Amino acid sequence: MSPRKVFEMELNQLHNDLLRMGSIVEKQIHKCIKALVEQDVKLAEEVIKNDDIVDKLMREIEDKSIKLIAMQQPIATDLRFIFTCINIVTDLERMADHAVDIAKIAIRLKNQVYIKELVDIPKMGQIVSGMIKDGLDTYVERDLDSAYEISKRDDIIDEIYNNVFNELMSAMTQDKNKIEQATQFLFVCKFLERIADHVTNICEWTIYIVTGEQVDLNE
Repeated sequence: MSPRKVFEMELNQLHNDLLRMGSIVEKQIHKCIKALVEQDVKLAEEVIKNDDIVDKLMREIEDKSIKLIAMQQPIATDLRFIFTCINIVTDLERMADHAVDIAKIAIRLKNQVYIKELVDIPKMGQIVSGMIKDGLDTYVERDLDSAYEISKRDDIIDEIYNNVFNELMSAMTQDKNKIEQATQFLFVCKFLERIADHVTNICEWTIYIVTGEQVDLNE
């Protein structure tokens, strides 16, 4: 087998590792929101434990990427692909960290009666999970139109966040007993908003890998 063929196989493995990591992160987001809504401590603890899997995968992908650059002779398009992989897995790892943050809040609120039914948070979680899945599909298919479309969903997340922020701030002003719990829900919404930003980053990297141009979709 030629050195180039071996190199292409290794690049494909890097690609598959990234997608596996993305699938795990998507599940982590779903589980942490489910744990919060259902006050399921066991599920929240599972999310925290599984973060080690995500961290391990990220280190493996980074190590493979460095070795490919050092030991092979990648052409410009190869370097762009490897560079993109490293940046996408960094975004995925940060998303997973926010899932852990939400899981910890679920544990913190485990014995409390919620001040309101959680509607907007699960909605945000559903949108964000869809963004992750579609964002990775867009990366696989190198679909520029989808990359721009997915990034626009971040505006929906921002709008929901602003509405929840105003609602909870009003609740805290009217009843000081709601401050502690409402603050935790605000943190959850902020974490979800940041996850959406990281998905937008993935869309930017998809555009970069196709065109070689770096764009800012978070403007």
